[in-house]
Amino acid sequence: QVQLVESGGGSVQAGDSLRLSCVASRSPLSAYAVAWFRQAPGKDREFVGSISRAGTVRQYADSVKGRFIISRDNAQNTLSLQMNGLKPEDTAVYYCAAFTAVTGEVSRTVDRYRHWGQGTQVTVSS
Repeated sequence: QVQLVESGGGSVQAGDSLRLSCVASRSPLSAYAVAWFRQAPGKDREFVGSISRAGTVRQYADSVKGRFIISRDNAQNTLSLQMNGLKPEDTAVYYCAAFTAVTGEVSRTVDRYRHWGQGTQVTVSS
């Protein structure tokens, strides 16, 4: 089954940008719908954005729409999250996740995703 490893987190100022990456191994990423979730201390894990197997369908949480862009490169087995205009409320551990999907399928639901990375910390200070 697929293994996911995130990178790219860090500490930035409000208004800055960061780009997160998630590299898949052991199985082709093209078989999976993938997503980014985040979890702040004391809060539930929340949906950030998802993308279908071929990248033709994208979904975003309202809180990041217009600021974050999710993308994938199946040839490189990589998922990315470009985060612009970062705010202190974006501070969280960010996780990539995947589930075996049919063409065009995406999901905002945590329980739908079967495979998770270990997370990468993003801290935004004001």
